[in-house]
Amino acid sequence: MAENGVKSEPEQSPARSSQSKKKRREDFRFGPTLGEGSYSTVVLACEIATGKEFAIKILQKRHIIKEKKVPQVEREKKVLSRLDHPFFVQLYFTFQDTEQLYFGLSVARKGELREKIKQLGKFDLECARFYSAQIVSALEHLHSLNIVHRDLKPENILFNDKLQIQITDFGTAKELPQDDSGDSPRTSSFVGTAQYVSPELLKDKEICTASDLWALGCIIYQMLVGNYPFKAPNEYLTFQQILACKYEFPEEFDREAKDIIEQLLQLEPLERLGSKTRGGYQALKSHKFFTGIEWDKLLTQDPPKQMMQHSQDSSDEDNDEVNEVIDNFEHASFIDDFKKQISEVDKKRKGSHEELVQSDPDDITGYGLPLNLTKHDREKWLNKQQTSQWDYFAKGKLILKRGQLEKKRGFSIKLREFLLVEGPKLIYIDPNTMEEKGEIPWSQDLRAEPKSFRIFFIHTPNRTYHLMDKSNNAIKWCKKIEQIKKFYFSS
Repeated sequence: MAENGVKSEPEQSPARSSQSKKKRREDFRFGPTLGEGSYSTVVLACEIATGKEFAIKILQKRHIIKEKKVPQVEREKKVLSRLDHPFFVQLYFTFQDTEQLYFGLSVARKGELREKIKQLGKFDLECARFYSAQIVSALEHLHSLNIVHRDLKPENILFNDKLQIQITDFGTAKELPQDDSGDSPRTSSFVGTAQYVSPELLKDKEICTASDLWALGCIIYQMLVGNYPFKAPNEYLTFQQILACKYEFPEEFDREAKDIIEQLLQLEPLERLGSKTRGGYQALKSHKFFTGIEWDKLLTQDPPKQMMQHSQDSSDEDNDEVNEVIDNFEHASFIDDFKKQISEVDKKRKGSHEELVQSDPDDITGYGLPLNLTKHDREKWLNKQQTSQWDYFAKGKLILKRGQLEKKRGFSIKLREFLLVEGPKLIYIDPNTMEEKGEIPWSQDLRAEPKSFRIFFIHTPNRTYHLMDKSNNAIKWCKKIEQIKKFYFSS
């Protein structure tokens, strides 16, 4: 249990004991890139044996040595191995090969705090209070270990699937001696980002745990205002504002929020709320700004309404029944054309087997793969499919048909990549973020209905999906879906 009473969930606890079998690159199916740093790339990966997902940070050994980043990599691994708290990215394992290092981390795919602030403009009080509390909870644990993050900023605060924060990037963290109180400034090299750098680092090149509290004050301000407290045309002028503690609040700014920011943005580290001379974290957590926060239940509380609404607006979670009826774009004369088109599809599919097997796995958007592939051809296709960016989402199964469709829900229309996979499974992915957004549930009651050359419906017992194919392949989709339904569900 962490010192602040927030328990880590068992499934998120990192594996710190020695592993009976060292992991290898071949143990994983690598998917889309989640992020890129100056000397690393983070990729979503699925462990083949267990089906578990990890964010694997890949570092090029040659580049690390050339750029003299070895101490940063070693520091990050050491710090991550010491952290045991749900609001930090968790390290599960590391391994290496001749060219690369691999860090197996928990997945945080819901974006950065910086992105959320930018998209929403600013947070309301409830939202800012909730996520400020999670940051405070995390810092309390970090500082109890005498570790200073040194680069705490919204870009390094991610969100997991439950919209909980995951603080990351410990390459510049500093471990203080265990007999150090953490409050006394110590000599430090210059690291950090201009808008969040503490004045003691600028003035005396010193750092302490209270330096992270300064960054916390900047972040709370940014969440509530939508901009930095210290902002100037260049870094030099920004630093001058920091050294003078010169910033302004908008009119009608919340009184309690203003007070906690002012108590965090103190020039002297020992005067900042949360430092040991100011009552430590108990005093910080008791501030009126945090009224209503249940500190021991932060992990199980629902995210704020503003964040939940934003997540729903930018996502395709399909748990509600559709209550909008799509406009009737087709004319009655299309019905006869449908029958002709379906007949032509059957004719063109005959004799196309060899052509399909020789084609590109990223180009099965037309008729798709036949269901009667030989074992040899299926293995051939699976091997080809591994070169495709969509292979990760198939999880070892063969993609039978793929294509981009516009998915309509109420007044919202979103572009999605649809994969029709053995099983059967029909999943859809955001082609921009490469995030799986949902799955249309299969059953013997599923039914595909063409409405025009471009529009078709997929009916399930609980809802109807409204889809549009700009390449006029609606009939091909319906035909393929009905074939697969017959293959898997006919007695």
